[in-house]
Amino acid sequence: MSENIIIVMIGISTLLGATSLAALLWGVKTGQFDDKSKFIDAARFDNEEELRDAVMMEEKKKARKQKQEKKKHYMPVD
Repeated sequence: MSENIIIVMIGISTLLGATSLAALLWGVKTGQFDDKSKFIDAARFDNEEELRDAVMMEEKKKARKQKQEKKKHYMPVD
């Protein structure tokens, strides 16, 4: 490879890295990654009824997946 190509590649990668670092620092500074109410909401809305709803949804997913698996293996009679 030519030295010019390597210099251009290093320059572009440095520019992209600096841009990414600047975006990350901006996001941290402006609070883009802060989720202050996550744990409060988790404690506030965590009860038995919602747990039962989550278990029921998981069971529905499993039943739907099993039903789709049965359809895949179905072969009509000749």
